Amino acid sequence: MVFVYTEHADYKLKERSIDKKTVEFVLQNPDIVIDSRFDRKIAQRIIENKLLRVVFQKKNNTFKIITAYYTKPKRYGD
Repeated sequence: MVFVYTEHADYKLKERSIDKKTVEFVLQNPDIVIDSRFDRKIAQRIIENKLLRVVFQKKNNTFKIITAYYTKPKRYGD
């Protein structure tokens, strides 16, 4: 697997103190992956009582990470 981070993703991960290893773990081990707009998908996983959402596009074996953020699990139906 190849992980490519957009400039926006790099900025937001740093701003939100989210480690790239955690993002890559979620992409490889999601609780669920849902379709999003603009041919994107969202990988979600509960981590320490928070829901990490990773917005990405996948082509072949390359994941292009758009952004990632933590939120409350019940905001998205859990």
